Amino acid sequence: MSDNAPAISRFPVPALDDVPEDIRARILAVQEKSGFVPNVFLVLARRPDEFRAFFAYHDALMEKEGSLTKAEREMIVVATSGANQCQYCVVAHGAILRIRARNPLLADQVAVNYRKADITPRQKSMLDFAMKVSRHAGEIGEADFAALRAHGFDDEDIWDIGAISAFFALSNRMANLTSMRPNDEFYLLGRVPRK
Repeated sequence: MSDNAPAISRFPVPALDDVPEDIRARILAVQEKSGFVPNVFLVLARRPDEFRAFFAYHDALMEKEGSLTKAEREMIVVATSGANQCQYCVVAHGAILRIRARNPLLADQVAVNYRKADITPRQKSMLDFAMKVSRHAGEIGEADFAALRAHGFDDEDIWDIGAISAFFALSNRMANLTSMRPNDEFYLLGRVPRK
């Protein structure tokens, strides 16, 4: 980062050489795969125990096999992060959604207003529930579960939708608390062919 580049966090960010070996190895593996280090890894590395817990839960929710596709999991993140006004997560997970859905338009549609996005009625039902978990969890009732079941979601799917939404509500709030800046690289990912 150049001296003129905006800070990636309002909190101090540790140097890669100063983080525990397991965290450094994870960060370097991500860098190897993506070509850059997403700022969330550097910002959260200042608290190693929280970093480990955060990414363990993230991976358990986002990398598992199940009825929800990886693109649908990213839709949940993008829609709820937009509602929570989390610039970092909308930009970063929007990039992942564009890649996983193989659609350069979808992430912007979902972030702004998923009800008008080019998605299926089943996916809209999924996002209705995710938004309710994110914004009005105290109002969830049996009608919400019935609406999901009418679209073929089972209890495990419903748990996944809710857990992803709840986890990213935490992530959104931490990103806003820290003023986490999205990496510039995210803005073009999934929009233009890779070289």
